[in-house]
Amino acid sequence: MTKITGLNGKFKRRAFRVFSFLNLFGIAFAALSSCSRSPEMTLEEIEEYKKQHQNSLVERTVSRPYKGEPYLAGRVGGVWNTTISGDPKSFNLLIAERDSATTSVLMPLLDWLVDYDYNSKKWYPRVASFSIVTDEEKDKLDVFYTLRDDLYWSFFGSDKKVKVTSDDVVFWYDEICGDKEMESSAYNSMFMEMKDGSTGEVTIEKINDRTFVFHFPRIIAEPLLATNMTFGPMFMYKKAKDEGGADGVKNLNSVSVDPKTLPSMGRYFITEYTPGQRIVYERNADYWEKDSAGVSVAYPEKEVVKILSDENTKLLLFTKGELESYSPSPEQVDDIVSKSDNTFDFYGNKLGKKTGYTVFNSDGSQAAPFWSFNQNPKNSGMPYYKWFCKKEFRQAMSCLLNRERIISQSYRGLGQPKYSFFPESNAYFDSSVELKYKYNPDMAEELLSKAGFKKGEGGFLYDSDGNKVEFDLTVISSVSTYGDIAQIISDSLKKVGITLNVRQTDFQRVVEQLTKSYDWQSLLIGFSGSNTFPTQGSNVWVSSGNLHLWNPLQEKPATDWEARVDYLYNEASCIVEHDKAFPLWKEYQEILLEECPVIYLIRSRSFFALQNRWSMDNMYFDNMYGASTDRLYLCE
Repeated sequence: MTKITGLNGKFKRRAFRVFSFLNLFGIAFAALSSCSRSPEMTLEEIEEYKKQHQNSLVERTVSRPYKGEPYLAGRVGGVWNTTISGDPKSFNLLIAERDSATTSVLMPLLDWLVDYDYNSKKWYPRVASFSIVTDEEKDKLDVFYTLRDDLYWSFFGSDKKVKVTSDDVVFWYDEICGDKEMESSAYNSMFMEMKDGSTGEVTIEKINDRTFVFHFPRIIAEPLLATNMTFGPMFMYKKAKDEGGADGVKNLNSVSVDPKTLPSMGRYFITEYTPGQRIVYERNADYWEKDSAGVSVAYPEKEVVKILSDENTKLLLFTKGELESYSPSPEQVDDIVSKSDNTFDFYGNKLGKKTGYTVFNSDGSQAAPFWSFNQNPKNSGMPYYKWFCKKEFRQAMSCLLNRERIISQSYRGLGQPKYSFFPESNAYFDSSVELKYKYNPDMAEELLSKAGFKKGEGGFLYDSDGNKVEFDLTVISSVSTYGDIAQIISDSLKKVGITLNVRQTDFQRVVEQLTKSYDWQSLLIGFSGSNTFPTQGSNVWVSSGNLHLWNPLQEKPATDWEARVDYLYNEASCIVEHDKAFPLWKEYQEILLEECPVIYLIRSRSFFALQNRWSMDNMYFDNMYGASTDRLYLCE
C-alpha cells in the first residue's frame, strides 16, 4: 500500500510504502485547464491522430529513464519553489493517512525502513538494515530490522536531538497501527488467514534499542513489502495517547501549532505555515543520507510551497520561472513543449543550457484511473444497488467505455487502453489474461437484456421492476480531465437509454464517501502505485479491506467470487516459488477482470518540465520512479 500524496512539483523517489492509506490516483493525476469537448472521431481518425500527435510531441522532449546510475555529489544552496493544491488538515501522521495534503506536507520530515530498486529488483536499506529468517518446518518467518546509529528526531533552531530507536517503531506498530480505535488503514494489514481458516497476527518485538523483529505466523513471499513503514516519534504520540486515548492522538499537532516545534528525522523542517498561502521548509543538516562528499542530500536550503489549486496559474508561474517544475496536462503539453529549451537531446545527451526549461517524457503510467460501482448493502434500498450488484450490468458498462475516444479527446492521443489487471512490470503479469469486455455497444445491449433491462418509453432503459436506469457518476472536481471523461461516458450510456448524472465533488468529500458515509453511486478515480508486487493494495482487493471500495470492511465475503479472490490472494501471497504461485495469481486476475468491480480506463504518457537552472546530472524521469528530483542542486 502507499500513502496519499499531493506533491505537485517535487516528486520523491520511493518504491513501496506500507501500513498506510492507499494513495488515490486522482491526487497526482494531471488536470486539464479546461473541459472543452471535441467532436467524436471514427476509430480510423483516432488512430491517425494518435500517431501524428504523439510522435511529434515525444520527439521534442527528453527521454532519460533511470537505469541504476550512481548519483553525483551536489552542492547546498538555493530555494526550491513548488505548489500544493490545498491546505493540510493537520500536522498529525495518523490524520495524514486520510488526507493527501497532510501527507505531502509531512513526508519531508519522515523516512522509510527500506526501499526497492526496480532495475536490480532488490530491496535495499534506508533507515534500517534487514535480514529474513524462515523456519520451513514450522511455516513461520521473522524479519529483523536494525536501525542506523545516526538517526535523530531533530528540532529546528535547536541543538536538541532525540535518538530514533526501536521503541518508536514498536510503539507506532502496536499502539497506533494496532489499536483499532485509532482507525488506522494499517490495522487490517496486521492480520492474515492461516491454512486452517483461523486468523493469525503479524507481531513486533523489540530486541534492543536499535533492533526489532516482525514475527509472521506463516511464511509469505514478500515480507519486506509487508513491513516497510514510516513512523512518528514515540515521545510525542505516547504522551498524547496516555493523556487522551485515541482522541488525544487524533487531536495532536493541529494546524494551529507552531510547525517549528515539529521534530524531523527527514530532509527538512517545517518553519512556516500561512493558511491558504504557503508552507516553508528549511534544510535538516542532521539528515542521515549523505552523498560521496559526506554532505546531506537535501541540497536546497529552503523549499517554498505555495498553496494553489488553479492549474492555469501554476503553469503561468512555471513559464515565468517562479516554480521549479511542472507536470503538464495533456491539453497543456503542446504549449509547454513549444516553449521549452531542452538541456538534453531526446536521448539524454547533454547540451548544457542553463536558462529556460527542459521537458522530459516517459512511457505510459503503471497506474490507471478506473470506474467503479457502489455495492455496499447500506444502500440496498436504492434501485441502483440492485443494478450494480449484477455482474452483467458492470460488464455492460465496460463495453460502453470508449477508451480510444478518451485517449484522443481527453489525453490528446498520449495514452493507451488498460485491459490487463497487473502491469507488465509485475512478475505475475500474463498477456493472455485480458479484459473481454472492451468497447462494444452491441455486446453491452445483449448483457443488459440478459440482466433483465429493457428499453421503454422515450428510448430510456428500465429494469425489471420498472425503474428508469439513471445514476450518478462522481468525479473529483480538481481533476478536470475526469469531467471530460465523464461526459464521454455519459454520451455512450445515453445511446443505450441510460441517464448519467455527473457530480463534481471535492477530493476530501470523496475520501469521506469511500471511508465513512458510503453514499456514492458510481465513481471515477484511481489508485497510484505500480503493483509491481501482486500484494500491493491489500486493503483494496481483499474483502475485509478498509478500501475495498465497492463494499469495504466485510466480516465475511459478500459474494462467492470475492471469497475466491480472498483465498487466492491469501494463498498466493504465502507461496515463495514463482511457478507455484503463478496459476493462483492468474486466476485472481481473471476473476477481477471478469467481475468488473473496477473498470480500468487508460494508461497515459507522462511529461515533466524542469527549470534549467538546476543541474540535471542527477535528473531522471520514467514510468517506474517518476521524476527523480531528490538530488537536484543549482548550477554553478
